[in-house]
Amino acid sequence: MKNLLKKIIENKDFTTLFQPIFSLSNGIVVGYEALTRGPENTIFYNPEKLFESAKTENLLWEMELYTRLSAIEKFYSFKSDKILFLNVDPDIIRDKKFTKGTTKHLFENIINTSNIVFEITEKTAIKDYVEFKEIIQNYKTQGYKIAIDDVGSGHSGLTTISEVRPNYIKIDMFLIRDIDKNNFKKSIVKALVELANDLDLKLIAEGIETLDELKTVIELGIPLAQGFLLGRPSKELLEMNLTLKDFIKETKSSLEMRKFKSACEINIGKLARRDNAVQFSTLSIDIEKIFLNNFRLHGIAVLNGEKVIGLITKRNFFTQLGTRFGRELYLEKPIEKIMDIEPLVVDYFTPISEVIKRIANREEHKLYDYVIVERDEKYFGVVPIINLLEKSMELELNIAKYSNPLTGLPGNLIIEEKIRESINNKIPFSLIYFDLNNFKSFNDYYGFERGDRVIKYIANILERHMDFYKDSFLGHVGGDDFIAIVKSYEIEKLCYNIIEEFDFNIKRFYNEEDIKQGYITSIDRDGTKKHFPIISISISSVNNRNFLNYEKVIERISEIKKLCKELCKKFKKSYFLMEEEVLAKEKNEKTLANNF
Repeated sequence: MKNLLKKIIENKDFTTLFQPIFSLSNGIVVGYEALTRGPENTIFYNPEKLFESAKTENLLWEMELYTRLSAIEKFYSFKSDKILFLNVDPDIIRDKKFTKGTTKHLFENIINTSNIVFEITEKTAIKDYVEFKEIIQNYKTQGYKIAIDDVGSGHSGLTTISEVRPNYIKIDMFLIRDIDKNNFKKSIVKALVELANDLDLKLIAEGIETLDELKTVIELGIPLAQGFLLGRPSKELLEMNLTLKDFIKETKSSLEMRKFKSACEINIGKLARRDNAVQFSTLSIDIEKIFLNNFRLHGIAVLNGEKVIGLITKRNFFTQLGTRFGRELYLEKPIEKIMDIEPLVVDYFTPISEVIKRIANREEHKLYDYVIVERDEKYFGVVPIINLLEKSMELELNIAKYSNPLTGLPGNLIIEEKIRESINNKIPFSLIYFDLNNFKSFNDYYGFERGDRVIKYIANILERHMDFYKDSFLGHVGGDDFIAIVKSYEIEKLCYNIIEEFDFNIKRFYNEEDIKQGYITSIDRDGTKKHFPIISISISSVNNRNFLNYEKVIERISEIKKLCKELCKKFKKSYFLMEEEVLAKEKNEKTLANNF
């Protein structure tokens, strides 16, 4: 055995496989993990057998060193500039032969040390952290990076992270497996994401095997991942296939787009979990096996072909089997005999808020059943009620966080996001800016309490009028400034109706004597006593016919707003100014100048 192992080491007769590690921002490979096997078609192809035998024959140091050297040489032959992850056991990394610089001497002529990550695999517990820390620091100063493997299982805990201070943390596949179905795992991983962000560490999710797991880790904010779904270990350096790349980009894009959306705007399909369904002819005994093997699964959609015809819940299924003669009556019968034939089935594009309303109107014993999602009248997936409620609360809290506390309307971050989204979608829209004239003097004269009432009043007017326009958006820039996005170029009637209602009711916020004289006397910004007319409103608008980006639109609306306020001041009344009027005037002036 010893001679055979020596021969394998001397000839570097290893099989090296490379598993890609991908960025979850764009699907690009950032590095490869080297996985070493013994010669193919031998018992040593199993890595555990290879290294255990080497340990028994006191050849572990040589085996560890030359498998890594072989991996680096093979990796170098691909001329890749990516990072190479090499698994290292703590017992070996402490070996004096390993720490004398042999590693660096062998590696430095082949590959840049900054492209190597020592992946600490804790097969055995680290007994002396002080000594181990010094050794790790030694490698860091030589340019190597450090990763802690299998975090979340056994030895790889917070103590190791705290003492080693790695560059990468690899989340064990146990925590990733079925994470889309397990809220407890989600909470643990969320905490790790927050920890990694605070400490400037990079997280890698290991063992991704399903699209739902991939989608969930992206949503949780994990930046890197590997797993059989993304790329299996191979003798070649694999890239991600285009379908998966598109899925990652779509998920990231969807995540960004719904960052500031409410439950009224997000489709239920975005939350759907792609669980396997069963056909109505499936026997109950097979359903029992599915539930017993998936203890976190609480429901299964039942189909006839691709059409949803029912739902079987774990609760109802085992209740039926638990009745007298239940197993004899149902176990060898098709599941259609005991399935719910009236599950809640919704279309992919149904808003979350509407689904929640429909759930609230269901019978009490069905309140927590899965929602089944169809797309194009075919089964698509399921949404557990807890996921639906969590997402709805998250969306509303996020909106509230970035909303104006006085009016409850979305604030500047959300406004910018909505304008950019409208521009990117290339949907015809008008951007309307509302600004009150003489509001500051009113606020100084009557006090902030009455000033706040005026702000709430204008917000109420704008909200009511915007309700007549489908998919319109209203935001509160701050103070007495508001902005709206209307998916139409025909906005004259809207704006003149707002002016009419505003002008008719604004006087009720003034004292009777001030209304009679038509002004209030207050101090202007220069400290001079001055007469200020009754508050009026200036409304400016631009559309996206000619502008390609956010900066141009904002620049143009600012110009129109300034001109509109000057007209309000000149005519001492509310005014609505469209971009078209300004452009027409500029064109006429240019024509006259040319003729002259």
